Amino acid sequence: MKSTNNIGLKEVQLVYSGPEGRLWEMIMGEQIHIGGFASSMDLAEKASIGSGMKGVDLCCCNGAGMRFLVRFRDVARMQGVDVTGKVVEQGRLRCEQEGLSNKIKFTLADVCNSGLADASTDFVWGEDAWCYVVDKEKLIAEAARIVKPGGVIAFTDWIEGKAGLSDTEAERFLTFMKFPNVQNLEGYANLLSANDCEVITAADTGRFAPHVDLYLNMLNMQLTYDALKIIGFNSELMQSMAAEMVFMQELAHAGKIAQGLFVARRKK
Repeated sequence: MKSTNNIGLKEVQLVYSGPEGRLWEMIMGEQIHIGGFASSMDLAEKASIGSGMKGVDLCCCNGAGMRFLVRFRDVARMQGVDVTGKVVEQGRLRCEQEGLSNKIKFTLADVCNSGLADASTDFVWGEDAWCYVVDKEKLIAEAARIVKPGGVIAFTDWIEGKAGLSDTEAERFLTFMKFPNVQNLEGYANLLSANDCEVITAADTGRFAPHVDLYLNMLNMQLTYDALKIIGFNSELMQSMAAEMVFMQELAHAGKIAQGLFVARRKK
């Protein structure tokens, strides 16, 4: 697992409380993860998440993943946990506007110490967000603690690809993305196994590189003005961010970073 000492919780909260968070949502949509709807449906199908189930979304952000599950997988109830007050407030408002507040609730808390009851949910969910969590070991342990025996932990995340990152590449990538560290397929699978879970799927989705291509094309061909507006029309900052996005694109095409998909079942 590659790590940096320069990023912590404060830096992550600043991202999603400010213009950088708005910029990511503009580029990636309300579901701020690679692949959007199709990725969510793929994960839900592989994890057999469906009608009447109750779930917890760790690092739920604005709750888009929970709204997806309630609307399109007929999940009965969702509980979201996130440590950034601004996105929790935004999520509650969006659920209210969409008439889903009766099925979706939010908890403002550290996902490694959620305060939720042991063995209290049918599944734990996450989408491209656990890369922001400093202590991956505690996060996986918390997910395993709150899911029922026989229940499922299902998540996607940005990971180190099979080709691997050099220390220099990792430092640049992590600093730009405000990730304290980045796991790999084997690392997450080992953490799940160590927490009494049977790993069903641990795979590279293959989505990362083409989606970074898409995001850069949108920024260059259509959304330049919109992006500049979000960052106060700071052209120098825009050029700097674009250079980091191109660097990330190069890493993705080289197989050095990827989107991983994981499904594991808590042993009975």
